[in-house]
Amino acid sequence: MPIPKDFALPVRMSAKERAFSQIQRWIIDGTLQPGEKLIDAEMAESLGVSRTPIREAFQLLEVQGLVSMHPGKETKVTNIEKNDIFKMYSTMAALQALAAEITAQIIVPEQIEKLRSINLEFANSIKNGQVYQAMEVDELFHNYIVELSDNPYVATFNASLQIHIRRFKYVFLKQPITATLASVEEHDLIIQAFEGKNSEDAHVLMKQNFIRPMQELNEIL
Repeated sequence: MPIPKDFALPVRMSAKERAFSQIQRWIIDGTLQPGEKLIDAEMAESLGVSRTPIREAFQLLEVQGLVSMHPGKETKVTNIEKNDIFKMYSTMAALQALAAEITAQIIVPEQIEKLRSINLEFANSIKNGQVYQAMEVDELFHNYIVELSDNPYVATFNASLQIHIRRFKYVFLKQPITATLASVEEHDLIIQAFEGKNSEDAHVLMKQNFIRPMQELNEIL
C-alpha cells in the first residue's frame, strides 16, 4: 500500500481527527484506491500516531461509507459504483435546487457578495490546478446557500450525500480546465438569479449545476 511521504498534517487536531482527515482525503483523491486493503500499523507509522486513533478513524470512515471493516480480518476502501452517480447527483440536485429557490427570496446584498467572493476563489483554484482546494471551495459555495435557506432537513441530507459525491467530484475537477470552468460560469448565473430575487431561475440553474457534471462523469467513468 503506497502511502505518500510529502503531505502536510492538519494542525490543532486530536490524533483521531488527524488520522480521519488525512485518510479521508487519500480515499477521495484516489491515493487509496477502491478495494484497497488498509493496514492500521502502516497508517499509524505514516501519520505518526498509535494504532488506536487509526482504528477509531476507520470506524468514522465506515459510518461515512468510505471503508468497510471486518474485525479480525481486514479493512478496505469501499468500491465506487458507476450507477451511484445518477442516484447521488440527482438527489443532490433536487436538494440544492430547493435551497437555491428558498435563498433567492431572502438573500441580502452582503451575502451575495460573499458568494461572489467564494466563486472567485473557486475559479482561481481551478486555474492554479489546486483540485482538492477547488472541491472544498465549491462545497463552501453550495453549503453557504444551504445555510441561507435555513432548512435543517436539506442541510442534514446535503451533508450526508456530500462526502460520497466528493469521490466523483474530485474526478470531475481533474478534467480539462474548460470543462471545470463551466461550473464557475454556472455559479455566476446563480448569483445573478439571487440578485434578481428570481427563485425559478435559481432553482433551474442550480439543478443544472449538478446534472451537467453527472452526465459528464458518466462518460468519463
